[in-house]
Amino acid sequence: MAQNQESSNTAGKPIHCKAAVARKAGEPLVIEEIIVAPPKAHELRVRVLCSALCFSDIHFWRLKEPHGYYPRIFGHETVGVVESVGEGVEDVKVGDTVIPSFLAYCGECPDCTSLKSNQCSKLRFELSPYIRDGTSRFSDTKGQTIYHFGYTSGFSEYTVVDITHVTKVDPALPASRACLLGCGVSTGVGAAWKTADVEAGSTVAIFGLGVIGLSVAEGARLRGAKSIIRVDLNPEKAEIGKKVGVTHYLNPKDLGGKSASEVILEMTDGLGADYCFECVGLPSLGQEAFTCCRKGWGKTVILGVDKPDSQLILNSLVNSHSGKSITGVQYGGLKPNIDIPILAKRYLDKELQLDLFVTHEVKLQDINKAFKLLIEGKCLRTVIWMDKERASADGVVFDEI
Repeated sequence: MAQNQESSNTAGKPIHCKAAVARKAGEPLVIEEIIVAPPKAHELRVRVLCSALCFSDIHFWRLKEPHGYYPRIFGHETVGVVESVGEGVEDVKVGDTVIPSFLAYCGECPDCTSLKSNQCSKLRFELSPYIRDGTSRFSDTKGQTIYHFGYTSGFSEYTVVDITHVTKVDPALPASRACLLGCGVSTGVGAAWKTADVEAGSTVAIFGLGVIGLSVAEGARLRGAKSIIRVDLNPEKAEIGKKVGVTHYLNPKDLGGKSASEVILEMTDGLGADYCFECVGLPSLGQEAFTCCRKGWGKTVILGVDKPDSQLILNSLVNSHSGKSITGVQYGGLKPNIDIPILAKRYLDKELQLDLFVTHEVKLQDINKAFKLLIEGKCLRTVIWMDKERASADGVVFDEI
């Protein structure tokens, strides 16, 4: 009721609110007042409840040209409530709980109607600083344009999103868990579920056990993998790995001079793992993963994001005659509008584990603490609340860490 009243007062009007603005590459974000314009046709304005910090935000926050646009509002693991809608928006209404996503789903193009792809060919993913019509809905109080990020920009109390970039979800899903489905957890679970199609009884090797790697393990667990081998330098990840089904732990520092791929081949009687996942963004680990992937039918999935000019070099003879394959993937192969609700239901049904990924919570004004925690490797996901007290008053569901 409070949300509907707010909409009647603010619909069609600019909204002044707080946002964490990146003014320069790599510099602390600035909490400042911004102006969020009303949504245009096929857009909706969302009151953001909370956003989680993903390492992709940090990756692009550090970039200068050609993809460093400033000032900019980052944040792409977000959940919020629809405040108002533009002309032509019919699938969601004011008061709905939605998760924005960086991938579009138009539901009409050959890619969106095919089971083989999640890459909308009508609204292709680009590192654009704008939304669909090539303009921004953000400005500062001096009239300067503030750029969007990933079509979401969740580090603001309000944001404007294209209808093809939002998914309606059950409001019973706790907000601090719902935001995780916008990127990291969905990417990892989806990679095991959709991209690799991990089979019951199979062997999985995961290189890197951050949120993506842990989510791959969770997805493999849900698919019934028999053995889940993790390769990671951080021994502190072992305990949480057990909770998502990891059965074997390899620290490259403790392998007596052998490579992780050599040890994995030994563990699998020389055959290799059925499915391998590179979750860090290092070409050397991609090579390792492919090396220890099973001949005949093994599949290696590259999830990590490296520098744009990095190259993955493979032995052409092995690649041509081994029968195994290697593939890249975006968002785990999931279609946001179709698969996010499925993951949300699996969480509510106590099948999918989301709780263990949230290790910290902060207020918007403390967002730079979240950046520091993630850069130093001291957290999995930190949830950044725009206004937790207001969210509570509006009846938002919480699930404390």
